[in-house]
Amino acid sequence: MSEHQFSVRVRVRFVSEQSDPASDLYLFAYTIRVENTGDVPAQLLSRHWVITDGNGKVEEVRGPGVVGEQPLLAPGESFEYTSGCPLSTPYGTMRGSYQCVAADGTPFDVPIPEFILTVPRVLH
Repeated sequence: MSEHQFSVRVRVRFVSEQSDPASDLYLFAYTIRVENTGDVPAQLLSRHWVITDGNGKVEEVRGPGVVGEQPLLAPGESFEYTSGCPLSTPYGTMRGSYQCVAADGTPFDVPIPEFILTVPRVLH
């Protein structure tokens, strides 16, 4: 039996130049690196995000691929992309999953562990 497995790493940064706290707009950029750590080629087909702001408001986002692509990754290959998330609070979280299919036709989900979106503290 083949093993279908991707690893996911996330880096987040607050985009202060595109945010407007006076209007309750906080923009965060996140860079995700997805690596095929399994032993068969597999393609990332779609994504599902659960975004929670600092007030507990939850928004779910589903869509094909990531940044307009559906990367096919051979074992050991990786794909990195950067996207953004606007929030109405200076703090929130994101978590989700990627829906993938292996070269042998087996569908599988890749969990994306929860990560924090937060405005860095300003030191005076």
